[in-house]
Amino acid sequence: MAIDLEAMGIGGKSSIFQAGPNPWAIENFAMVAKYPSGQIIAQDLFSSGAVKSATDFQVYKEVAGLSGLDFAYTDNTAVYHTKNDKFELLKPGSLQHLGENMLAFLLQTARSSHLPKSSAVEEEENTGHSSAIYFDILGTYMIVFRQRFANLLYNSVIMQSLLIWATSLLIGGYSAAVSFTLSCLSIILMWIFAIGLAVFLAFTLPLVSSFPTPYVASPWLVFGLFAAPSLVGALTGQYIGYLILRAYLSKVYSKRKQLSPIIQAYSVKLEAERWLYKAGSVQWLFLLILGNYYKVGSSYLALVWLVPPTFAYGLLEATLSPARLPKPLKLATLLIGLAPPILISSGTFIRLVGTMIATWVRFDRNPGSTPEWLGNVIVAIFVAVVVCLTLVYLLSYVHLSGVKRLIILSACLVFGLSIAVVASGIVPPFTNDIARAVNVVQVVDSTGKEDPSSFVSIFSTTPGKLTKEVEQVNEGFICGRDKVVDFVTFSVKYGCWAYNENEDGWSKSDVPLLNVDSDTNQHKRITQVSIDTKSSTRWSLAINFEEIEDFALKDAGNSEELVPVGNKSGVEGWHIIQFSGGKNAPTKFDLTLFWSKNSSRSTDTIHGNGQDRLLLKLRTDLNIVTPKVERVLSKLPAWCSQFGKSTSPHTLAFLSNLPVNF
Repeated sequence: MAIDLEAMGIGGKSSIFQAGPNPWAIENFAMVAKYPSGQIIAQDLFSSGAVKSATDFQVYKEVAGLSGLDFAYTDNTAVYHTKNDKFELLKPGSLQHLGENMLAFLLQTARSSHLPKSSAVEEEENTGHSSAIYFDILGTYMIVFRQRFANLLYNSVIMQSLLIWATSLLIGGYSAAVSFTLSCLSIILMWIFAIGLAVFLAFTLPLVSSFPTPYVASPWLVFGLFAAPSLVGALTGQYIGYLILRAYLSKVYSKRKQLSPIIQAYSVKLEAERWLYKAGSVQWLFLLILGNYYKVGSSYLALVWLVPPTFAYGLLEATLSPARLPKPLKLATLLIGLAPPILISSGTFIRLVGTMIATWVRFDRNPGSTPEWLGNVIVAIFVAVVVCLTLVYLLSYVHLSGVKRLIILSACLVFGLSIAVVASGIVPPFTNDIARAVNVVQVVDSTGKEDPSSFVSIFSTTPGKLTKEVEQVNEGFICGRDKVVDFVTFSVKYGCWAYNENEDGWSKSDVPLLNVDSDTNQHKRITQVSIDTKSSTRWSLAINFEEIEDFALKDAGNSEELVPVGNKSGVEGWHIIQFSGGKNAPTKFDLTLFWSKNSSRSTDTIHGNGQDRLLLKLRTDLNIVTPKVERVLSKLPAWCSQFGKSTSPHTLAFLSNLPVNF
């Protein structure tokens, strides 16, 4: 087994966010862990590709074929890979939580007489019926069951729900079918209005704030900025559907001559209220069917939000007498129906919102490639979805209670206060502890030039302009999108740069060299390239796989083969090698390139933006602070922090390349 103790933040619970493929580990962990914490919804997000990241666990799982568990701290995710990601901020309680659980788990596995075998065949089998579904309840108990049982349980609930609905619609006849359709329309309108209003305000938020995501340091602002408008939108949309449904039911009840107009009007309202409550289960039934079809592990959330409210309604509200007039929904129905799902899922939704907000600090993998409004829209949509999913039953009680106006006014007041706080800057978007991720790099570019050019580049993985930072630094920086800087592993599409009037701080002897030693084209074109990274033992090399089909890399000093021929792949036309060595790591390499038969081999060496016809792109990093970089770093606002991800360059980066036709 492979057990990975990860962190994508500081503190909080050490939670399982990936398990398997063999369920043995998670089942044993659930049996003995003192404070179990884990949600399969995080695993679903990783598997879907929504999280553009990877962990060490995936190497053992995907390459070595091992099963196991992947743990991580997720509180204060915004400090991840910044200067604030330090041991002093890790709470002792978080370490104790991890220690208590891991000690119990290791003792359990150590005395076990059986450990599961890992193989590619078993992994393939376990991704089906034997994979585990897991979630904790308030961090004190963990429920684990296998996909085979989930299929039986979900199919049973789905069939019973469909049977109940089909029977009730057949008994109710045409009017019941129309009422069902109109109640579903109210759900659709609720979603449209809630998401629409939240997204509209997400687009307008940057107009009143100097930063596109002003709630990073204070996630509670999301409640006022997005949850309150979503509630107003959801209530408005459902109320419109309620009015349409009530109008139809009025026509149906008008045919019952035995009822007085007062009783008839009252009965219509109560009947519409009951249809809205029942329609709330329809959306969860739809999600359960969808999740069960695609074998989504977190489909259990749809199950717990479907079964208890339906059971409570059937226990307290349903009757076999068709002649009975409708009565007001009981408060006990709401309490019994919502208590279990809120208990099981509320913590999951809250933590997901917090992690989503904090991740936005380093969301822009290629700075400038992400629209500034995207973060707000993603958070707004997620919050609106949670509001629609979790409040659908509660909202059905509101339309007859007389508190609609109070709810709308209160939500508008909360939203107005949140906007005022953001616009005035009373609550800053970033703080010293939760800082904006910024890179300051001295770039020495020798691309196709005899004399390298040098400039200082500032860019941020946090979407948004760098206007305030540049104003405070005051070192002659120009910002924009007209100068794309290619750092091999990523590109800066929006940034700020300032050219040096002198070359202090770096040496020409550190500029890397790419030299073509031989280029033969008999049966197949083969090129020998020598690479000298000079004093850098941390570098990234990109090879154009639209021109090259394979390569081999050797240490020029001892001819040790580092990358053999065969089994290569490219991403977006490039194969990237990342190298990080110690003090005695090699700096001279021999690269053998085997050209593709479909290579263009055009006579145009470089065209377009100067990067289109490159064969090799090399970036060498040095952890050296030049005088100008030092000045810039000292002047940066306190709420800026150097981003330290391994794929980012150090404070001194040399860029060099080789054109296709050298």
